[in-house]
Amino acid sequence: QVQLVESGGGLVQPGGSLRLSCAASGSIFSISRMGWYRQAPGKQRELVAVIFNSGFTNYADSVKGRFTISRENAKNYLQMNSLKPEDTAVYYCNVRGVGIDYWGQGTQVTVSS
Repeated sequence: QVQLVESGGGLVQPGGSLRLSCAASGSIFSISRMGWYRQAPGKQRELVAVIFNSGFTNYADSVKGRFTISRENAKNYLQMNSLKPEDTAVYYCNVRGVGIDYWGQGTQVTVSS
């Protein structure tokens, strides 16, 4: 019943920008936080950014100062600036409802010249 629809991924040159979006719909009772994880080949999935209902945000050290997460109701955005090749990964939207996490299918971000 719950769907997370991600968009905005693609190919970008180093130093470029992308904006990811994630729209949640379905039977989520309430959303306590929304965020983004990413997974590169051969690596574990890692937290990139998260935004809480209060508006408080957390970021991975590797993206601080470059990425910004925002939220509007059941939709969130991840603005990614000054992208680096090491940002290349599949990015997954994550939504925490009542005692359960929901995941998007993932969107590919490739940073390459």
